[in-house]
Amino acid sequence: MNRIFNLKTMSRNFYFSLFIFMAITSQAQEKKQLDTAAIKNMCGCYEVSFNFSETFEHSEDSLYKPSPNKVDKGLEWAQLVVDKEDKISIQHLLQVGDPSNPHIVKHWRQDWIYENQDFYVYNGDNEWDFIEKPKEEVEGQWSQKVYQVDDSPRYEGSATWVHVDGKSFWENRTTAPLPRREYTIRSDYNITERGNRHEITPFGWVHDQDNKKVIRTEGEEDVVVAEEKGYNIYKKVDDSLCQAASNWWEEHEEKWAMVREKWEEVYQREQDLKLKDKVDNSPLYKYLFEPEYDSRRKINKTIESFIN
Repeated sequence: MNRIFNLKTMSRNFYFSLFIFMAITSQAQEKKQLDTAAIKNMCGCYEVSFNFSETFEHSEDSLYKPSPNKVDKGLEWAQLVVDKEDKISIQHLLQVGDPSNPHIVKHWRQDWIYENQDFYVYNGDNEWDFIEKPKEEVEGQWSQKVYQVDDSPRYEGSATWVHVDGKSFWENRTTAPLPRREYTIRSDYNITERGNRHEITPFGWVHDQDNKKVIRTEGEEDVVVAEEKGYNIYKKVDDSLCQAASNWWEEHEEKWAMVREKWEEVYQREQDLKLKDKVDNSPLYKYLFEPEYDSRRKINKTIESFIN
């Protein structure tokens, strides 16, 4: 009798555990679908306003001058490049100049990878440290990997997409190189500690930033020079307004696929990475933006020449 009772109890426990497992799995799948939809909502044509301002000054230099406020606008096309279950890649293109004959500028790229464990963390002076995180640390998270205009690394971080009270957002802190608007005028710090928040809104999405300007010296504590607020608003407009950018990408996507493939081969070496600022007095993007750099051999050789 006891044996029959134990078998029934075990059976009930098994089916109860199976029910809980299936419920949790279903919730995880539904959550992932919400995450994926939020990420893809950043694709399309947008009127963008870029806004940056220093908020707090921590420098002890009495002659310190904060960076001027940066306010700019533009039309940006966010092209879906990769659409897989665990990876979504979005290429941003700026469309500037005469609307009847606009100029297209290849801008930044963002890759979103589900439960990614491999990271290149910026450590200042054009160096990225390779770090492999344990699986349990990134469970349910998406990493955002951001790349320069030449598809070289910029910054990356991992966090959980949050969907609550009608809001969808993702936020993370990570280290990054100086933005282009800064490194052309500043040399008194070498790391931007970025606080990134991406929030999907009814009108598009917002990239909200709380950044620190940091001096990092080996063997010493980081020194925060100043803090900065960034608030970039992406307002969705009709895709037809970005048709020129969409056409440009269709014409050039094969070349940039080869560039990404070469960089992927570099990243798969899973080693610390140090890049040269220039080769023969020119940065990498100057080479890759030239029309003659359109063969795999030339692209691979050029990228490799910038790797120390």
